[in-house]
Amino acid sequence: MQLSKNFGKPKRISTQVLQEFYVNVTRKIPNPLSPASARDVINDYLSWQVVKNTPETILLASEIQERNWLSFWDALIIAAARQGGAKTILTEDLNHGQLIEGIRVENPFVTH
Repeated sequence: MQLSKNFGKPKRISTQVLQEFYVNVTRKIPNPLSPASARDVINDYLSWQVVKNTPETILLASEIQERNWLSFWDALIIAAARQGGAKTILTEDLNHGQLIEGIRVENPFVTH
């Protein structure tokens, strides 16, 4: 996997994504990380701009969910990205190349 094309861009991550990362890497993968190792990785991500979900983010997510027929959790990621000023999100959960609320979806695992 090569993500180098995104290294020069400002990096943002939402509190929701950090929470989901922690749960997935400590419980849902075949060889889970220890909580301490997961915290170390999260600590590395704290050098990025962390977008905190607020009550306003939740309201925006509910509007995005309704307009775009998304799950609430996917809409919350889009809402946080929009509030953080992101133009692109990296995810495998949405359709590669899709444009949602002006934010382009890129799946980092798609090979070209």
